[in-house]
Amino acid sequence: MPTVEVRLDQAAFEGFRRAALDAALETIGAVRTDMVTAQVIPFDTGKLQNSGGAIDQLTDGGEIHTTLCVGDTPYARRLYFHPEYNFQKVNNPNAQGLWASPWLPGGDREQFIPETFRTCLERRLPE
Repeated sequence: MPTVEVRLDQAAFEGFRRAALDAALETIGAVRTDMVTAQVIPFDTGKLQNSGGAIDQLTDGGEIHTTLCVGDTPYARRLYFHPEYNFQKVNNPNAQGLWASPWLPGGDREQFIPETFRTCLERRLPE
């Protein structure tokens, strides 16, 4: 019976892992920039839009979660989850509740995240 020996290049796996993590961070930063450019975050004094942008990578049982916090103020959650509010649109003409929804599945910008991640990852991987 033939024998097969498989050797894995751990350095290559670690390089891919690091590239994926860096690409995820860059993607999340691009999403935040795109939200600001799209002017969907309610804007009166700018505190809500400018207070967020905290990007974290958390490890949970071997899984790594990359998160973006836009609107790190006491009232951000209330504004986000109440799209029925009548947001003033002087500074951001597209201001709305649920401002991340265009980038989520079913939204009109849902391809932005996977396309941006793919582009960022391709730049980091060796040819």
